[in-house]
Amino acid sequence: MTASRSRRPGMATPRTPRSVAVAAFAVTGALLLSGCGDQRDKVDGSASGKGLFNKLPKNVQNAGVIKVGSDIAFPPVEFKKSGRTVGIDPDLADALGKELGVRFQFANGTFDTLLTGLRSKRYDIAMSAMTDTKERQEGIDPEKGKKVSEGVDFVDYFQAGVSIYTRKGKTQSIETWDDLCGKKIVVQRGTVSHDLAKDQAKACEDKGRGKIAIEAFDNDVQAQTRLRAGGADAAASDFPVAAYAVQTSGGGDDFEIVGEQVEAAPYGVAISKDNTQLRDALKAAFDEIIKNGAYEKVLKKWGVEAGAVTEAKINGGS
Repeated sequence: MTASRSRRPGMATPRTPRSVAVAAFAVTGALLLSGCGDQRDKVDGSASGKGLFNKLPKNVQNAGVIKVGSDIAFPPVEFKKSGRTVGIDPDLADALGKELGVRFQFANGTFDTLLTGLRSKRYDIAMSAMTDTKERQEGIDPEKGKKVSEGVDFVDYFQAGVSIYTRKGKTQSIETWDDLCGKKIVVQRGTVSHDLAKDQAKACEDKGRGKIAIEAFDNDVQAQTRLRAGGADAAASDFPVAAYAVQTSGGGDDFEIVGEQVEAAPYGVAISKDNTQLRDALKAAFDEIIKNGAYEKVLKKWGVEAGAVTEAKINGGS
């Protein structure tokens, strides 16, 4: 997630059939419900002997900590369970920390303020299911089309699309974004889903098919609560989030995914453009955990292998 998780307008080819992907979540349902330990305080200092510790900036080496800005309300990517920060990103951070010989310390913030926190040096990185886009790389406001900051660099580590979901058994024949014309959708503010909803609302009006009512919330959990209560016809989220909600909410009785994923694009760790040393160290660490199997182990644990990449990339978003 970030100040805007927006991708370029227009729908990309669906990436993963919903029946296959949701089945993967069903197989790992017990693991999803059990969660994992808090990953923020674990570290294996032996990594310094591998050379990756020496790739880190001196200030990070001295601190022994990488400060992470994250919206910790985005299950299963990052969320709180019994007071602990758990999920895909914390598990990956734990694996990265073992390679780099430092600790990843997660700090909670709303998604649309994470890049501001990165620019103000509150965080070293932002790791929060954030989509790598050219707009973010270049610091361009996607709505105004104007440059508002120096932008950030990304280390891409996962692929995910956006999914629509409804109350179970109450799909109202919604299968595509065009089917949302004249209906109400709930989303997380400042996300790709939010931007897609706004783009679709304009398309519906241009076609004379009725307005889309959009209600945006600070996090996906709030949007899901609204949908569950019948306050909207549908919700949209990144696929891992939508699939997790379908699998776990109400024991699997609350929601169902409709249609296919759209806008498949990479998640990236955001880093200030003047911090290339940290960027390159993180890429090397991601490549190492991909190579040694730790990366695959995390994705399998959370049932999201469909989003795996074979190598980390710098600024691979478009």
